[in-house]
Amino acid sequence: MFKQVKVSDFTEVITGGTPSTTVKEYWDGGNVPWLNSGELNKKYIYASKNFITELGLEKSSTRMMPPETVLIALTGATCGLSALSKIEACANQSVTGILPSKNHSPEYLFHYLRTQRKRILGKAWGNAQPHISQQFVKDLVIPLPSLSEQIQIANILSKAETLIEQRKQSIALLDELLKSSFLEMFGDPVRNKMGWEINSLVKFGSFKNGLNYTKNETGVSVRCLGVGDFKDLSKLTDIKSLTVLNLSSEPSSEYYLKDGDIVFVRSNGNRELVGRCILVFTNSEKITYSGFCIRYRIDKKEINAVFLSHLFRVPIFRKSMLQGGRGANIQNINQQTLAGLKIPVPPIELQAQFAQLVEKTEALKEQYKKSLQELENLYGALSQQAFKGELKFSKAKTLVANG
Repeated sequence: MFKQVKVSDFTEVITGGTPSTTVKEYWDGGNVPWLNSGELNKKYIYASKNFITELGLEKSSTRMMPPETVLIALTGATCGLSALSKIEACANQSVTGILPSKNHSPEYLFHYLRTQRKRILGKAWGNAQPHISQQFVKDLVIPLPSLSEQIQIANILSKAETLIEQRKQSIALLDELLKSSFLEMFGDPVRNKMGWEINSLVKFGSFKNGLNYTKNETGVSVRCLGVGDFKDLSKLTDIKSLTVLNLSSEPSSEYYLKDGDIVFVRSNGNRELVGRCILVFTNSEKITYSGFCIRYRIDKKEINAVFLSHLFRVPIFRKSMLQGGRGANIQNINQQTLAGLKIPVPPIELQAQFAQLVEKTEALKEQYKKSLQELENLYGALSQQAFKGELKFSKAKTLVANG
């Protein structure tokens, strides 16, 4: 077990400030990096979005913090979030900096604090806007082994984190591959320079709005696809993640989804979700869908469900749908919105080729996701052992090397 030491007992802690926004000399043409709490989402900070002047630095309470300062957000959505600054910078009053010292490894401290955010938020005050203070950060108790042990732990955890980031990048690249492949094979679906046949969705299938279900203590249990399940997915694969509703009576068969159905978000408080769609495969389970959704079911062979679901993921096509001919994004969509869209219909053989590419790419993506989960579990296990003083360095190095 490592000794437990208050942050203020081994290094200095300072909080930022904001120069007056009414004095342009504090801001115009500034070259002093000035951070806000939102930038702590980056984990490692190599540049700042905002700058102040030397005069602004001199005339405000903000202070310069050297590279390798560990930053903690004090308020709002990022409260308790930590980052490691790789540049000399100052910050606003929502950011506290734990300055580097001869007693600790900033990388070690950064990793430790990242694992402690949930605990920090549990001790924060305020509900809608959680808040902690500079004194709170000073009083944080840290497990502090010898400097050499800190460095070893930091190196191991950094390597594990690098593997995690690489796996995330690989998954993101596969998504980009599908987007670029779609445009390469079918062109811009709005301009349609390839001259594909243009038609309406109503020619190939039918729409059905979902029902607004009332939950019941007893009755029929049914899985329900809701708006919260869409996220950024193109296909529903995790059936077990869907909410189970207990209904007083079973929905009629027309409200159950079938393999190949495409479900759209009809309306939502988050406008980013409106118009998003997901391709459903039920795994032979009974699944219904929310009243905030529209189901589209293909009944003609001239159009492929995989092609169609990816068509609606093309940004320019989605923008065209959401503008509804008005030049500004609409609040919600309906069956008339979808039926009125001009759908390019390439030869079904070409659509099928794209569907095969999607199948192979998504299979590889699932492998990467499984690997990502394993790496995240490894990072969690290693960090837990490390901060308890139970980490076997040689074994940990081998696990990370084989990751």
